[in-house]
Amino acid sequence: MENPLSCCFWFMKGARVWNFKLQYRVGTLLIGRADHDDNKKTYGDASSEMKTGLADYDMRMCIAMASLISTKSHISVAVNNADSYQGLRGRVSVLKNTPDAWLMPYLELAGFGSVAQIRYIVLRFDLLSALDERWRPETHTFHFSCGECTVTLEDVALQLGLPIDESPVTGLSAFTDPDALCYQLLGDSPGDGESYFSGLQFTWLKAKYGQLSATATEGELMCAARAYIMHIIGGEIMPDASNDNVHLMYLPLLADLSSVSSYSWGSAVLAVLYRELCRATDLKVRDIGGYLSLLQSWALYRMPFLASVRHQPYVYPLLNRWSARPSIGKSYNVPLYRLMIEQYARDGFIWTPYRTPEITAVVPSSAYVHSYIWCTNAPIINFNMVEWYHGDRVLRQFGFIQPIPDPPCEVGEVHDKNKRGKSMIDWGIKYRKFVALWNDRFRRRPQMVMATDSQPSVEYMQWYYSCGKPYLYGGQSIVIPPHMQRHGGSATAAQHDLDPMAYYSPEPPEPEQEPQPDPKQSGFVGSETIWICRFR
Repeated sequence: MENPLSCCFWFMKGARVWNFKLQYRVGTLLIGRADHDDNKKTYGDASSEMKTGLADYDMRMCIAMASLISTKSHISVAVNNADSYQGLRGRVSVLKNTPDAWLMPYLELAGFGSVAQIRYIVLRFDLLSALDERWRPETHTFHFSCGECTVTLEDVALQLGLPIDESPVTGLSAFTDPDALCYQLLGDSPGDGESYFSGLQFTWLKAKYGQLSATATEGELMCAARAYIMHIIGGEIMPDASNDNVHLMYLPLLADLSSVSSYSWGSAVLAVLYRELCRATDLKVRDIGGYLSLLQSWALYRMPFLASVRHQPYVYPLLNRWSARPSIGKSYNVPLYRLMIEQYARDGFIWTPYRTPEITAVVPSSAYVHSYIWCTNAPIINFNMVEWYHGDRVLRQFGFIQPIPDPPCEVGEVHDKNKRGKSMIDWGIKYRKFVALWNDRFRRRPQMVMATDSQPSVEYMQWYYSCGKPYLYGGQSIVIPPHMQRHGGSATAAQHDLDPMAYYSPEPPEPEQEPQPDPKQSGFVGSETIWICRFR
């Protein structure tokens, strides 16, 4: 007896929902499996029959789609509760002043000259919380209505100016004599005779590079430069959510300042950010680490409707665009940021924001040197942290056609590995198979076809809408009372600013308007009612 297997694909055009149904006969279907631990994929033969007149669809992809969204608890399950939402918090130790001019040659030599120029960015934690709701640990991508997207090596190279190629950031994370290590590379030690310590306090580091004399020797300047880089690493680009120090494990990599740029610091930054985004999808988590300024800037460049100012000049590193007042303008709360993304991302997401003449004019050619690995499909490493970088899933961000991607690769139990109880481990040796995959990053690039525009194929959207999570809300109307719409503003102002797209020129394609019911019948006179269709 033949058993039908049906897959439904949903599309929204205005307020109308279209349901396309694919039906397969499973009499001869052999269901394959994807073994993520060994990166082996085995599929059976499949035959498909289109009942709606659409083109043939690959059944193997339908099998792969079934596991795209796992059943593990995720923060997005709580968004339909309008009375409570999660607001994340984080800790950043900012460097408010530019480095001393005497240090800049050494920072440039180490590949940290550009990132050292980045100034303090006001973080909107409600925006970051709304973004984390869209993060999928299974793919290390955000799921928006326009498709999958993520923070990539391109974003790190252009927004920060950090090295992204060469060797992974790894090695020993514990030392038998940390006191001697600090004296050798920093000229001093915070140990005070302690036999063991693993971190350097930011206040101690500031004292090392903040009190340089005009007669400082080259050795003293090099020690101060290492202290400054350690502060950048632990305080800005790879901060822990709860600590006020930087781990000592990074210091040996700074021994020879001329070889520091031979490490892929950019991929290490992404590894920490990916790990923290995954951790924060747990409903119990209330803090988040990683380079949150990069995440916020990534969102603002690609979804400008999230900011309410449009006159900020472009400077390099591109992240510095938001350091000048008034930064991104007005701040909203989590429910409103959530709805803005829900409504406008489909048509308002900018896939290639760095190709405008205004931006290409300020970005140096050196930032593009390693662009050939932007779209690789490989693990990214930061000592005990190993995360998978899926450049093949977001090819539209690089100007290429996005096919239906292969099932996501996973790193298994390594994904949650920490350093506790792992004394004297060389992580480069322990994770040598992942290091080997990273070293093969050039050959791990997918096939790429240049796109004439950023519009996805029908087949891709069929696949994505069936198996991703393009929308968060269920099939009910969502009402945001005026007092919830904006922090520090009146209800009238909040309503007026509900469509931030009007602040930008040229405007992204205007989303088709959903039919609005009579507000007097909604139960909230004077409030904005937004209707969202359920897709997952």
